[in-house]
Amino acid sequence: MYIIKVRGVAKIPDYIQLRDDKFALLAYFRVDRPEKSLAKMGLTDKIDYIMSIVKDLPFGKILKLDI
Repeated sequence: MYIIKVRGVAKIPDYIQLRDDKFALLAYFRVDRPEKSLAKMGLTDKIDYIMSIVKDLPFGKILKLDI
């Protein structure tokens, strides 16, 4: 799984994209509201881990997650 942090502009907030190994979009959620999307994916136990990575991830950088 890959994670990408996308910078918002003007009134559009910052978003996070989670993509699979074929780079298909798995989840797309606001940085400040990850719970609902991650719960749909069954990753509620990994929210703290994912958000700790997001905090330090630069915008536009793609990072491989091993979950």
